[in-house]
Amino acid sequence: MGKLAGGLALLALALFVVWGFLRSGADPFALRTLFALFIAAGLPAAGGGLLLAHHFGAGRRIERRREALRRDTFEAEILKMAGRHGGRLTALEVAGELAVPTDLAEGLLNELMAREMAELEITDTGLLVYDFHDVRRLSEKESARGLLDS
Repeated sequence: MGKLAGGLALLALALFVVWGFLRSGADPFALRTLFALFIAAGLPAAGGGLLLAHHFGAGRRIERRREALRRDTFEAEILKMAGRHGGRLTALEVAGELAVPTDLAEGLLNELMAREMAELEITDTGLLVYDFHDVRRLSEKESARGLLDS
């Protein structure tokens, strides 16, 4: 709320200065008059505009980017972990190695499953195991050949 109030106050100040300038009868094309108007009205208007922009959206976009980067980092760590664990992980293993709550680990694994990077399997005792099929087959990459080679 402080950014909104500060932005509005700075814009009001800039408008007050411009209104005073217009009523002053000063030469609007004199270089020093324009420079003084820029300092007295332009800078507060720019500051107020930046505060309002940050209040109404720029901060949210930054936060969304930060959250996306966080998710991407978790995803990369989970894939590395899957490589170390033979392509199979449980939510408990992910939570333990990433030091995150189990429900967050389950959510991350479910996102990877929804994007078809993993499949969900269940043991006879009911343990949920996430199978990263591509990670398990990474050892086959040395025998890869061209698509047209038969």
